[in-house]
Amino acid sequence: MAKTVSFGVLHLGTSFSVTYALTGSLSVAGAVTFIEPLANTVLHYFFDKYWDHPRARAWRARLGRPSQPQPS
Repeated sequence: MAKTVSFGVLHLGTSFSVTYALTGSLSVAGAVTFIEPLANTVLHYFFDKYWDHPRARAWRARLGRPSQPQPS
């Protein structure tokens, strides 16, 4: 858990630093720092849901990388 928390803090610091360097605005950097992870969390929910959809499985199979090993 400590590694996860420290990575989260690193991510927030990086996000804030990059956004501040690009915009020069503390308020924009602060907003982006918290809005971006929220947006990613919501997007991940839908991505994870679609991952097991039959069309997504078929697409991965066509790429030659099925999500689970196929029985012999």
